[in-house]
Amino acid sequence: MNMACVLYGLSPEEALAGVTREAAKALGRGERLGTLEAGKRADFLVWDVTHPAEIVCQLGVTPLVGRVVSGKNCDA
Repeated sequence: MNMACVLYGLSPEEALAGVTREAAKALGRGERLGTLEAGKRADFLVWDVTHPAEIVCQLGVTPLVGRVVSGKNCDA
């Protein structure tokens, strides 16, 4: 995501969409993955941030506080 923002001028929001919703669509899996919606598989990360830029800009820092895979909590 950092490279997408720095090298290609994407906003943090665009980069985040590119690795989630748009990636699922590109792989032909947009009907079941890529967004948080009823009926879709619940795979997502929980970040301790207030803005997507915090995920992209803080190299060497991982504000990851949790993971959910197939709707179940996992250790981060």
